[in-house]
Amino acid sequence: MVSVKATVTVITLLTICLLATNTSAAHYECCRRYMTIKIPFVSIKGYSVQTVAELCPINAIIFHTKKGKACTNPALNWVMDYINRLKTKAQMVHIKTSKAQI
Repeated sequence: MVSVKATVTVITLLTICLLATNTSAAHYECCRRYMTIKIPFVSIKGYSVQTVAELCPINAIIFHTKKGKACTNPALNWVMDYINRLKTKAQMVHIKTSKAQI
């Protein structure tokens, strides 16, 4: 028969492993530095925004491309131009969809 002490030890170790895995996964998804090249607009499928947090040391615009994610500096003019173009594109889709439902 397994002792209570052994059971508690195993559960504690599993909990620690699970927490360590979740923390490293969050750290992996975080932008830690910016890309240095300009991404072609046609390769961008969408974007998300990262703000400074405990594990994320920089503010960033994360462009989702056909090849993956690209961390960019929101202070750059081309980055904000792309954001505005994506917003305009989304508004056009919204307008077309709204008219089609009437």
